[in-house]
Amino acid sequence: MSSSPPVKTRRVFYIPGYDPIHPRRYRELYRKESAVQAAISGYELTLRPKVTKGPYGWHVSAQMDGAEVETDVEVLYWSDIVRDSMANTIPATYLSLIRTASVYIFSGALFRLMRLRKGPVIAALYPVMFLLVQLLLAIGLGLLAVWGAAALIGLVMPGAELVAWLALPLIMVPVLRWFKAKDNKFFAYYLMHDYSFSASTLGANSDALEERIASFAETIATALKSDMDEVLVVGHSSGAHLAVSILSDLIRAGKVREDGPVLSFLSLGQVVPMVSFLPRAQRLRADLAYLSARDELTWVDVTAPGDGCAFALCDPVAVTGVAGAGKRWPLVISAAFTQTLSPERWKELRWRFFRLHFQYLCAFDRPDHYDYFRITTGPLTLYARYKDRAPSKSRIETPVNRYRSVA
Repeated sequence: MSSSPPVKTRRVFYIPGYDPIHPRRYRELYRKESAVQAAISGYELTLRPKVTKGPYGWHVSAQMDGAEVETDVEVLYWSDIVRDSMANTIPATYLSLIRTASVYIFSGALFRLMRLRKGPVIAALYPVMFLLVQLLLAIGLGLLAVWGAAALIGLVMPGAELVAWLALPLIMVPVLRWFKAKDNKFFAYYLMHDYSFSASTLGANSDALEERIASFAETIATALKSDMDEVLVVGHSSGAHLAVSILSDLIRAGKVREDGPVLSFLSLGQVVPMVSFLPRAQRLRADLAYLSARDELTWVDVTAPGDGCAFALCDPVAVTGVAGAGKRWPLVISAAFTQTLSPERWKELRWRFFRLHFQYLCAFDRPDHYDYFRITTGPLTLYARYKDRAPSKSRIETPVNRYRSVA
């Protein structure tokens, strides 16, 4: 990958994770956090409505490091597929709990994951355990109601126990519904749906997801035909492994021209092993191996040990066990939350696990080598920004490889 001239125009395609909400949330997050980061770092960003056709997005004019850069950011959203995959009833959620746990346990994926970072494994076990606690609490309160009703009814009629058992569902159902209604605080149902999404197909892509991947690839292919200086694909959380397959398809199809825009891939807070370790994830494993050896793009993977939902500093190619002799990517670096956030800010965010998983898209009050807004709107390509950082060296372990940060 040769050095490239300064960027004046850029297209950014952001692929969110398993998220059922409208993409305007990401615009508001970008607007708010970019203003904070610009004030801290001393550059100027102006957001306007997008000027290109295609998915939902916005335009950013940047004055940074003595240069002016025009960037169009677009969200390649699949929130409709996410919403369709979510169980609407409480019994269906508990059924998916049993199915998902069985898949990860009996396939051996859970035990392989436990050899990596503890944080995401705990995050994966959390919805299972918390949903079981909810169920046990509902049963316990229901049994107390049965005992109380039996004692009360027994004073006036025989056969009180049989009648009292009718109180069990009358207590259990409202308790379980209360927990479900409060899931915007607990995230147990949401995370259970997330993990069951891939487990339901044992790691294979559904037909709907494959169709969306093909659609996203065509959108990016159109941008690669333009006169933009850089096309940057950003995959966050579950969106990272979708981006791996999208970019692999584009390169295989010959859609990345030598005389076209520089192609860059930034994966953030990736959870690739949650899918790539599943038995039918052959498509993803093949794409990981393929993309890691290509010179048509630059791939930088950013995670942080402070993010308990991501496989921090775990090279997604190496830990999956598909790293070949020609492997070049990804370059694994750390966002180092404990260093790039002030002690006061870190104290404020430390236990807000879901919020920390989005910190990669937010402002840092002590920014270092990673600045999301410099990457997406600055005058340097992703390669130029990190060209002095050599890819990390592997240490082979059985059955997975672990990569350390080069940060």
